[in-house]
Amino acid sequence: MKFFRLDSSIHIEGSVTRALADVVEQEWIREFPDAEFVHRDLGLHQLPSVWPDAEARRVAPEDALTDEQRAASALAAELVDELLTSDAYIFAVPMYNFGVPHQVKQWIDMIITDSRACDVNIPLLPGRPAVLVEARGGGYTPGTPREGWNHATPYLERVLGDIWGLDVSLATAELTMAHAYPAMADLRDLAREQLAEAHASAGRHALGIAKGLGQRA
Repeated sequence: MKFFRLDSSIHIEGSVTRALADVVEQEWIREFPDAEFVHRDLGLHQLPSVWPDAEARRVAPEDALTDEQRAASALAAELVDELLTSDAYIFAVPMYNFGVPHQVKQWIDMIITDSRACDVNIPLLPGRPAVLVEARGGGYTPGTPREGWNHATPYLERVLGDIWGLDVSLATAELTMAHAYPAMADLRDLAREQLAEAHASAGRHALGIAKGLGQRA
């Protein structure tokens, strides 16, 4: 069994998404102690800014390619290989400035330059299971002042689910900055409840996926 994990938080200590991803990973290790994990950490190791070269590689004649375009294309192929050779996935993505982190968008853009992923009408990973763990500093649910400002989740659901064909389960913690801002002090109990539920949800999703994979093995 082989699992893929993507981290993207720029924080290590105190990262909610990393902690939630740990819950999923630990559950899978318990079920599959000999499993292999492929870990791509975009928070610690951002991809080089070579998307223009990778994109140009798609249309440039082979004999006209530059060394930079060939290298960018090789990186895109490596990213796709990591996905195609895995059985299940963890995507740990915090919301930054109402959307996905720059490094996650860059990763997705690079993948779509590869010939195996460029046709968005053909799923890259049809039916494979994934857990998407998210963290948002404020509240964005219906009825809150920021309702409609969450541009991260809809985008990720489109890419991971609708384009790549993954069966995505979601575990989300909101109000994660309540502990740090006096203006959010009255939301701290709710924040703790939401965080606890996010951990529980991540564990449930992980166990359900592990059981399903075990039945197929």
